Amino acid sequence: MTIEREMLLSLPISEVSALIWFVVCWVGYTYYSERKAKKKQCLHNTLHHHREIWMTNMLARDNRVADAALLANLERSVSFFASTTMIIIAGTLTLLGSLDHLENLPLLSPELQRLWGVKLLLLIAIFVYAFFKFTWSLRQYGFACVMIGSAPAKGASGESFDNDAAEVISRAANAYNLGLRSYYFALAFIVWFVSWWAFIGAATLVVLVLYRREFKSKVLKALIRSAEVKIS
Repeated sequence: MTIEREMLLSLPISEVSALIWFVVCWVGYTYYSERKAKKKQCLHNTLHHHREIWMTNMLARDNRVADAALLANLERSVSFFASTTMIIIAGTLTLLGSLDHLENLPLLSPELQRLWGVKLLLLIAIFVYAFFKFTWSLRQYGFACVMIGSAPAKGASGESFDNDAAEVISRAANAYNLGLRSYYFALAFIVWFVSWWAFIGAATLVVLVLYRREFKSKVLKALIRSAEVKIS
């Protein structure tokens, strides 16, 4: 039996139940949103449609500097979060290493100290996952830049280039979205340090906020109207 498993088994039942609910919310919503996107208009499929229009219009232009600049702006946003994630991981590791020096505090018993250690390790795991998603998003945006650089000249046959380029950009955006979603759930996870029942409520609230923004937001309605998207 590994040390990590022993530490998890040492958690109280209420804490384990809260953690299970957190995982169910995160994994369950990710699965639900991906399935729902195939049948219902949402930010994911609507923005993909806009990217197809973008790439089609790009092929009709001689000058594609503006398109490269737009991709560069997207890359900067992802790069910011990737760098921030590394700083957060470093800070959390420092805090984890400082727990041994807090054993004399009256409010931090050995049991609570061990519990905080487990929680900090899980929090680090969340941000490590986010970092991998952000860096993968960066790489895919780099691939999209290469595709734009190799795009057919105006008037030349592009065949399925616009669809393929839009697909690459959408996959980069999806990886970025998964990394950003990790931040939302990390904020809910921090509530676990206060109370397990508040942790359950925070994880549920994050799911409701994500659903509303992805499937019911006003910006989604505006995007749909602007491109007259129809999902069959």
